[in-house]
Amino acid sequence: MRTGTALMRVEALTDTTLRVRIAPSGSLPENASWAVPAAVRAQSVAVVPTPDGFNTNALAVHVDPATLRLTVTDRTGRPIVADAPRPLTLDGAAFTLRKALRPDEHIFALGDKTGGSLDRRGRTFVNWNTDAYAFDSTTDPIYKAIPFFLGVDDAGRSYGLLFDNTWRSWFDFGHRDVDTLAMGSPGGPIDYYILAGPAVRDVVRGYTALTGHAPLPPLWAFGYQQSRYSYMSAAEVRDIAGKLASSGIPTDAMWLDIDFLDRNRPFTVNRQTYPDLKGLAGELGRQGIKLVTIADLHIASAPGEDYAPYDSGTAIDAFVHAADGKPFVGKVWPGPSVFPDFTDKRVRAWWGRNFRGYVDAGVAGFWNDMNEPSVFNDLHTMPVDAIHHIDADDFAPRSASHAELHNVYGMENTRATYEGMQALRPGERPFVMTRASYAGGQRYAVTWTGDNSSTWDHLRLAVNQMLNLGLSGFSYAGTDVGGYAGGASPALMTRWYQIAAFGPIFRAHAEKGSPRAEPWVDGPEHLAIRRRFVEERYRLLPYIYALADANTRNGDPLMRPVFYDYPEMIASPCKRGIDFTLGRSLLVAPAPKGESEQPYEICLPKGGWYDYWSGLPVTANPPPTGEAATLPGANLADRVTETPRIDRMPVFVRAGTILPRQAVVTSTARTPTGPLRLDVYPGADCSGMLYLDDGHTTAATRGRVLRQSIRCEQVPGGGLRILFNAREQGYRPWWRQIAVTVHGAAGAARVTRGRSPVASSFDAAARTVAFTLADAGLERPTTIALVTGGMQ
Repeated sequence: MRTGTALMRVEALTDTTLRVRIAPSGSLPENASWAVPAAVRAQSVAVVPTPDGFNTNALAVHVDPATLRLTVTDRTGRPIVADAPRPLTLDGAAFTLRKALRPDEHIFALGDKTGGSLDRRGRTFVNWNTDAYAFDSTTDPIYKAIPFFLGVDDAGRSYGLLFDNTWRSWFDFGHRDVDTLAMGSPGGPIDYYILAGPAVRDVVRGYTALTGHAPLPPLWAFGYQQSRYSYMSAAEVRDIAGKLASSGIPTDAMWLDIDFLDRNRPFTVNRQTYPDLKGLAGELGRQGIKLVTIADLHIASAPGEDYAPYDSGTAIDAFVHAADGKPFVGKVWPGPSVFPDFTDKRVRAWWGRNFRGYVDAGVAGFWNDMNEPSVFNDLHTMPVDAIHHIDADDFAPRSASHAELHNVYGMENTRATYEGMQALRPGERPFVMTRASYAGGQRYAVTWTGDNSSTWDHLRLAVNQMLNLGLSGFSYAGTDVGGYAGGASPALMTRWYQIAAFGPIFRAHAEKGSPRAEPWVDGPEHLAIRRRFVEERYRLLPYIYALADANTRNGDPLMRPVFYDYPEMIASPCKRGIDFTLGRSLLVAPAPKGESEQPYEICLPKGGWYDYWSGLPVTANPPPTGEAATLPGANLADRVTETPRIDRMPVFVRAGTILPRQAVVTSTARTPTGPLRLDVYPGADCSGMLYLDDGHTTAATRGRVLRQSIRCEQVPGGGLRILFNAREQGYRPWWRQIAVTVHGAAGAARVTRGRSPVASSFDAAARTVAFTLADAGLERPTTIALVTGGMQ
């Protein structure tokens, strides 16, 4: 549609996903994107034209031909997205878009942006990847630019918007004008996508379908990981690994920061302190521990010094140029450095080849840090007039300024590392961690929240950052456990371990000069608590790994805000702390002020919950009375009161959960002993999932997996049926038996498998019925019947 010289093009990629492009001059820019792959942008569905737009099966699109004002509704006419009265203003190459912001609209996502709460409403944010050492809840911008947000109203109805502009864009969520959502950029295309829910889950699934699902990491990535800036020698690494083992801390990875390098130069090794990297990796490997090394992107500018990455990169003109046409040189850890031009596919391939020495030495994963990019100058990065070369994907080959490519630089760095690992280890799953990224960066790397601080505020902030990252496509996110800068008190460190045990990535990391932060440093009492939570993490790996498998297929984050699966909670007047869910079945409710011993209230969605630690049904507080009972949403949740204790963190299991667990192992390289455990918590919509593969190859993408859904049904008058559905079995399980514990039992049960009796036991105090099944035959549809005096 045109008005004057301006052109607006609205396309329906799916029935619920629209792409909107506006060309003020009347000519659309090239159809290209770093965030959305070409095959996705080429999708389309049939639409029905209307006088002012078109309809899909789910949406109605209306455009005012005089102003190009856009309104999107569902087919009943309920507004989803509507432009404000002045939808677009221009100032040279800069532009501002305005949309209406409803009174009950909450804003989420935007990656790891900070803030005092999970909700972004009422704040302004800038997208400019920034090295933000020791940031706080008011710092903006920080490490990532993910210009995607979700709007959610009090009824739980949601939409999403991806503003696909790589320049220094910005969002204003009702800060200057309480009724207006504004966004803009100093340059680049006006190109955005609208994702209509109606549920938050639908939006996140649509966004990850648009920008790409995260690939399944290797199984070891879900174990406990130990790091420090820096372990100064191989001898220190061996010592730490030995102490982890003697302290009984299951461990899957140890990380090496820049001091393992020769003069901080990437793709080198300090042979004085790390004389045999291959031998170290092999020694750790025999203990079940993987080695991960840092791979900063700055290459030392070292002409004539026989530094192979500089020489080979110079030979192919691999580095970003300054405005004068010479390679840009900026000071970073190695001193004067040059920067690879990752938007050129030739350079990405060259970068990937540089990892061969590390791969041959047995290094299992790589850590791309400082890739905002960080430069030690007054700008803290490259000047915006630095010159990159684009030759990738469906972009036309051309030169481009750093102002345009700054925000995708870190993502393309991780892409180069990821693709390099694919080339050097074909058939193996790469593991790459990044600090900086852009929308769609989850296709190449996991992430963490950067250089945080050892404070209670930062622990609360970390939870909100990881939740918003999950809503932004980055399901695999972590935080430096204990805080990177400062030094945590014993209680703070222990609380951080407890929360991280239920998060996606579990890595402890701290800077040099700070107090030691390994799990044993605060004495045996705190070590025992931290060990118990690390062990619980390993028991839960079958559940966590099944969530990861689901994420690769539908984009659901592992760590979720409670309203993700329980949308009614968005309108609950319960005080919001830092509670979250792991999947939909486990609700984790840390003390909102961990430094306080005051009791606090936990709000549980209606439907029934069990205490994770005792296995007993939860008894809620009496419902609110008086004025509290008249508040909107007063009865949307059940409330329980918890008094903080350092040895306990409340965790609850949804009634209707079948939870798989395993025996504790010292690392995922070890096979669990004994049976697989299934804990059944009867309730509505009772289900669970088993998932298993070899843990490290890409064979899972070719069907070499074990995947099986399990359901349970309560029988009127007492009893339960557990139904094993047909198993997708391209991979043989490690277990030979499955030990089942049914919670909430009122008495002993008679258990049968088909027509055959199964021996069972009843624990009156725990209110459980337990029995063990041979796994043979369970790959076929099987019904287990329990006849009891009743279930909770």
